[in-house]
This record gives sequence, structure tokens and C-alpha cells, in this order.
Amino acid sequence: MAARENKAIACRIFEEVINTGDLSLADQFIAQDMVSHNNPPDAPSGMEGFKHFVTTFRAAFPDLTFTIEDMIAERDKVVARVSLRGTHKGEFMGVPATGRSVEMDSIDIMRFADGKLVEHWGQGDVVGLMQQLGAVVPPTAQTVR
Repeated sequence: MAARENKAIACRIFEEVINTGDLSLADQFIAQDMVSHNNPPDAPSGMEGFKHFVTTFRAAFPDLTFTIEDMIAERDKVVARVSLRGTHKGEFMGVPATGRSVEMDSIDIMRFADGKLVEHWGQGDVVGLMQQLGAVVPPTAQTVR
């Protein structure tokens, strides 16, 4: 597939699957054996791992919205710089709901084959997210030497 088609699929994954939580559409865009290089060790792999990610995030942040800020595609890969926003209304990584609004930036690299996402790498500011939730205290000038 051309890079343009892969970008369109990546957009649909963010907008139609993750942002809405409609996992019934995931089969159209994601390979059953998709490899995510960012799954925690105890998370399922493949399609089930993707669904676990979406379900977990949406349970903690029911109004979760990913916004695509930039997207670049070449050959079989798409890189997206995204920002996510949501309100912490459920447990997340051991942190009980705080009611706080949060924002996090992420860079996602997606590889496509035969019109489906087959591999994913992601780098998000999880420490910044946990600081916003009050679970991590940012260092002060006095503690950094």
C-alpha cells in the first residue's frame, strides 16, 4: 500500500477506534498478531493487547481524545505526533481517580502490511502524566544537583 493509504488507516485507528472506544472496528485496521514494542510484560499480545490498551485507558479516562498534531509517512511506516487529553475518572496504573484533567504527548511509529497495522512503537510522557495525577512529585531546583 502507498504511504497515503497507510496514513488514512492510522488516522482511522486514532479517530474511529481509540477516540470512540469502538473496538469492533479494530479488526478492519489491525492485524491479529500485531506486535507492540511497548506492552507491559503482563499485557496480552497482538490484537488483544491493543484492545487491552484502549480499554484500560478509556476506563481511567472516559473522555479520552487523541489529537493528531503531525503525521509523516514513508513506505510502510507512519509516524504520528499525537496529544491526548482526558479526565482521570478511574484507576490508572494504581492511582485512584483524581478528577484531574490531563494532557500527554506521544510519538507513535506504526508499520503497515496489507492494509493493517502490524507493528507499533510508542513513546509517551508517562512521567509527566503521573505528575499531573499527583503520583510522582516533580523534582525541585534544590533536589537536582
